[in-house]
Amino acid sequence: MQRLFSTFADGWPGWGLLIQRLVVGLTLVYTDFACLSATPVCAVAVINSIGALAGLLLIAGLWTPIAGFLIVGAEGWIALSGASNAGFCVVLALLGLTLAIIGPGAWSVDARLYGRKHIAFPQHYPSMPRKW
Repeated sequence: MQRLFSTFADGWPGWGLLIQRLVVGLTLVYTDFACLSATPVCAVAVINSIGALAGLLLIAGLWTPIAGFLIVGAEGWIALSGASNAGFCVVLALLGLTLAIIGPGAWSVDARLYGRKHIAFPQHYPSMPRKW
């Protein structure tokens, strides 16, 4: 993951990525819940569930590039299947793509697991004998 992103944005950009992850993830979970609770279950329920799983990964900030590309695939599939809300699906797919490209930000599980670590060394080392 560290090779994908040189840094994990913090400060205002990090907050923006956190808000974007939350909005996209919660929207995907909500649309899946609405699809599964409809009286005749909608035709793309399985694809919506894959999108909701990717949304949960986005909310946590875990495996963000994989989750973003899953969202692109799922929402693209729904948009191309002739759904009445194809524009909404395209917007969600584009937001998933931007998150996959930009990364999760500093407030994510990815940053904690794969971010750069700061190693602090003690000031004084015991002198080691040299063997010449």
